[in-house]
Amino acid sequence: MNNPFEPVIVGFLCNWCSYRAADLAGTARLKYAPNMRAIRVMCSGRVDPQFVLKAFREGADGVMIAGCHPGACHYVEGNIKALKRFVLLRSLLQQWGIEKERLQIVWASASEGTILAEAVNRMTEEIRALGPLQWQPGRTVAQREPELAEV
Repeated sequence: MNNPFEPVIVGFLCNWCSYRAADLAGTARLKYAPNMRAIRVMCSGRVDPQFVLKAFREGADGVMIAGCHPGACHYVEGNIKALKRFVLLRSLLQQWGIEKERLQIVWASASEGTILAEAVNRMTEEIRALGPLQWQPGRTVAQREPELAEV
């Protein structure tokens, strides 16, 4: 019996908006992929890049950071800080050979359970198409693909 690949997505959800959106999606009985493991953080701006790297090191196939819409952060500019970190972290991960689709950011207010559910479904399908993460920390793309090192 061949089991199809089911990705594991770690979701860092802002307490004030995105976590409540996930709760709303559940209470509204919206159908969405059960692949995301939600971790509540007080603000998306509190998601340290080390948290993302640890999630990947410990077996996550993807990481989602979800927060309040820009301009609506309960901590004024926390989500802007999260966006800046996201851009830098995504660039760094790509240098390590991790596809950009494996790290995503979503803005969803407490009343937008549908938006969060759709984002989880979309990300699950994108990661499923990519397959399991084949990342070994400490190895660069050049070390895994020697032909690129010669260029």
